[in-house]
Amino acid sequence: MVNTQLFQTLKGVLLPKADAVNHEQAPAYAFSPRHQLAQLAATGCLNHTFYASAEEQLGRVLALAREVDPSFVAKTALHARRAGHMKDMPALLLAVLATRDVHLLEAVFGQVVDNGKMLRNFVQIVRSGVTGRKSLGSRPKKLVQHWLQTASELQLLQASVGNSPSLADVVKMVHPKPAEAWQAAWFAWLIGKPYDDAALPPLTWAFERFKHALLHEPRDGQPLPVLPDVPFQLLTALPLTTEHWAEIARKGSWQMLRQNLNTFARHGVFAVPGVADAVAAKLRDASAVMRARVLPYQLLAAYKAAGPDDVPAVVRDALQDAMEAALVNVPVLDGHVVVCPDVSGSMSTPVTGHRGSATSAVRCIDVAALVAAAFGAKNPRTQVLPFEQTVVTVDLNPRDSVMTNAANLAAVGGGGTNVSAPLARLNQQGASVDLVVIVSDNQSWVDARGYGGTETMRQWSQLKSRCPLAKLVCIDLQPYHTTQAAERPDVMNVGGFSDAVFGTISQFAKGTLEAEHWVGEIEKIPLEAR
Repeated sequence: MVNTQLFQTLKGVLLPKADAVNHEQAPAYAFSPRHQLAQLAATGCLNHTFYASAEEQLGRVLALAREVDPSFVAKTALHARRAGHMKDMPALLLAVLATRDVHLLEAVFGQVVDNGKMLRNFVQIVRSGVTGRKSLGSRPKKLVQHWLQTASELQLLQASVGNSPSLADVVKMVHPKPAEAWQAAWFAWLIGKPYDDAALPPLTWAFERFKHALLHEPRDGQPLPVLPDVPFQLLTALPLTTEHWAEIARKGSWQMLRQNLNTFARHGVFAVPGVADAVAAKLRDASAVMRARVLPYQLLAAYKAAGPDDVPAVVRDALQDAMEAALVNVPVLDGHVVVCPDVSGSMSTPVTGHRGSATSAVRCIDVAALVAAAFGAKNPRTQVLPFEQTVVTVDLNPRDSVMTNAANLAAVGGGGTNVSAPLARLNQQGASVDLVVIVSDNQSWVDARGYGGTETMRQWSQLKSRCPLAKLVCIDLQPYHTTQAAERPDVMNVGGFSDAVFGTISQFAKGTLEAEHWVGEIEKIPLEAR
């Protein structure tokens, strides 16, 4: 008699046969070259992850960017910068365009290079030679010159913070032609050449006056010199007083405050009356959160780093309020929603990879937990099924803050990866499901099958036979090239850890995405020079 367990009949669409293996050598489905490039651009930070080195990521990006159409390279660079708020990958893709299609480079350069750090990233990558050239070339050089010649004084001052290369290095390399006297004086000031002091623009002139007054003029009971409105990094090497630091905090941008709470605490800023309340008010300002383009995981990082012994409770509470504002894109969905965060051992890697002393304290497991908690906050009936080798039981209170529930979820797990486990649990329960969201690195191996499709697809097909309208979303947080669920009309694979992912899920759940889902949305991005 035939083995009915081995040859059991499945209802619905025939399972696609696995055509690849993942990093655990378990069966998987390979992404298309375009999807692989988009995945790398949305999640890769060119740093070491659990399974892939920085060098491996770089090699794959370069190979894929040469394989796909250059217009898709340009659109992926735009998506990674606009929606994913990435820095290194968009600059790398621009550098590839500099060798493949300078007309496309010109069309998207100004939209990707939207600040001085992105400009310096682009120049550094090109001159490194990894994309096949070590000089900028005439068209890229003109684009860099144009950025320098049209930037405001404040943009130039912000761009002057940082090295490898410094903005002075860039200016010496491309020799921008000043259109106005202030630009000529400013560029000379930047690179240490003689300049007309009277021609310096106001912020730079005030900075020079402040430095001279602080370092060379006796105070003799005179008031402290007025703090100039320049990037605070230009001031940190000076002997600033607590009052100066407090003024920096009061004037600081939203992102600067988020990134420097412990610095302010070290300098006694929060002991100055009114400063803690002023900082908290700015941090919880919903409009400021939106303008800052903050990633939810960055708020989680700030909250984790802001120690309760140093940073006042009012400021830490404001970060929680800011998180609620940052998650405005989390969709409110009809029906039974199930979110499945991967809490296995491989999810312990930093979400942006290992970067030495600059490594993020936020791990993939924290982001997966954050996504689950965010869905639960907007959709109180959401069922959360954390998984490692099996489904892990965690009690969550939908009335708790997103931060609290994310921390509770991230505190569990650590075993092997079994992406099919939550789907198997739903099938065991005979649950009626409308949308399942799996947040993982997709490196499943506990449920590896020796033939046919993956166990994830087998379990999904079984669920679909019971819930024919159900949809599955796999959010991949790492720059790998396979999935456990093959792309098809009812299955979407999306990469990234910005809040843009929530909008894509909402469109998919409502049936408004076209073919290829996420990659198809990237393909629709218009390429227009600005």
